[in-house]
Order: sequence, then C-alpha cells, then structure tokens
Amino acid sequence: MKVKKIPMRTCVVTKEKCEKKDLIRVVRSQDGTVEVDLTGKKNGRGAYLKKDATVFAKAKASGILERVLDVKVNDDLYEELNNLLK
Repeated sequence: MKVKKIPMRTCVVTKEKCEKKDLIRVVRSQDGTVEVDLTGKKNGRGAYLKKDATVFAKAKASGILERVLDVKVNDDLYEELNNLLK
C-alpha cells in the first residue's frame, strides 16, 4: 500500500517545519492586500505561521510578515489571527 505524503511547510517566525494543517497561511494578493488564507489555496505570495499566540506576537514585534510579504501589515490582521485561535 502506498503511503500518503504529508505536506510540510516552514513557519517564518520559528523556522520550524510543521504539517501544513498545523500552520496558518497569510497571503498578499496581486493588489497588495494582506489577508488570512484559511483554505491555503488563494493566489499570491504566502507566509506560514504556527498556530500559537506567542508566535503571532513575535511576528508583530519583529515585523517579519512585512519583510516576507514586502507590504505594510495592519494590526487588524494580528487581531484576526488571535481571534482564530479562540
């Protein structure tokens, strides 16, 4: 029997390789808007964050999403990420 491959992605904050289902994708679309991608299939430049409030706080403090996505990220996005954990 063939073993199914599990997709692995790297968190931009912790640099940890995790299963795709354990991460949240943040995507920058062609028009420059940044949003949370719950499906993992939206078009645009994506960055993965581990599903953890401390990781979200580190991402906000360090500005890593702004560097990776090359666009200004609003505080509303971080609030939305924290709300997803609840």
